[in-house]
Amino acid sequence: MKLLIIGGTRFVGRHLVVAALAAGHQVTLFNRGRSAPAPDGVTQRLGDRRGDLSALGGGRWDAVIDTCGYLPAEVARMAAHLQGRVDRYVFVSSVSVYAGAATPNDEDSPLGVIDDTDTEVVDGRTYGPLKALCEAEVTRRFGEAALVLRPGLIVGPFDPTQRFTYWPARVARAARGETVLAPGVPQAPLQWIDARDLAAFALRALADETSGTFNLAGEPGQSTMGRLLQTCAEVAGTQPVLRWADVARLQALGLQPWSDLPLALPDDDEHRGFMHTDVRRALAAGLRIQPAAQTVADTLAWHRSLPLAQQVLDKAGLSATREAAVLSALDATGGA
Repeated sequence: MKLLIIGGTRFVGRHLVVAALAAGHQVTLFNRGRSAPAPDGVTQRLGDRRGDLSALGGGRWDAVIDTCGYLPAEVARMAAHLQGRVDRYVFVSSVSVYAGAATPNDEDSPLGVIDDTDTEVVDGRTYGPLKALCEAEVTRRFGEAALVLRPGLIVGPFDPTQRFTYWPARVARAARGETVLAPGVPQAPLQWIDARDLAAFALRALADETSGTFNLAGEPGQSTMGRLLQTCAEVAGTQPVLRWADVARLQALGLQPWSDLPLALPDDDEHRGFMHTDVRRALAAGLRIQPAAQTVADTLAWHRSLPLAQQVLDKAGLSATREAAVLSALDATGGA
């Protein structure tokens, strides 16, 4: 296939390029050229989806994969510009499009809405509803030729957020018998999608001429926080002592779920169904999830390959000093 990838040099796009080239596809990237150079064998067309799309003029592709659409007006503009010159439009969305997560969501669950649909501010309030509006623009233009992917937490090598990487890296640096703060309870469910599994599904769906909307993540119950941390220890060959503490107790100490406490969410009506997203439709269409140990090992190896300055965990999780202070506070109050 001749593929056009919007983005293509960071995280999800990077893995898509690697998988596409390995499968023998012809790949063209459209991006600003700021993150990284295009790999060998890839054509790069420089431009900005917010401005000049002229670099896409005259091109013709079997499919476009849009990895970085956040504002509906921009996605509508891109879809209109490519209509008639691409056969399929793949849009990478998010499970955050759903109106709520009190109960598990499937692909037909209600979507989030906002009043200020023309906002250009992408934050915790707007991100999901804006993604839902982006999806609508793609399906409006491409109909049955649209493929909408709604991944859960995307993890793996080259993840810039550190939300998953924090745990393999933190557990790996633990000395024998060192206490590691573990938020929540061991049986707290987790769902994620390795970026490489996302890429493989997208390419397979295109090859199979699959259309529609798909949630992408591991099966509900496939992993828990306890199993993840155990896997991290097994992969790294370390033996930390996990100090489990209730998320609400940690919040009372000033820590924020998901950012200070990566992957941990409050056990409340707002979040209870988030890690139980229904993925049966994607599994039936060929989604394959690699073992957690492989994702952990590859993520840790990538993290360790970075320059030392980039191995600092400053985007998610706790610094050593802050973690020690929290552990001391828990000991002082008998918190659990």
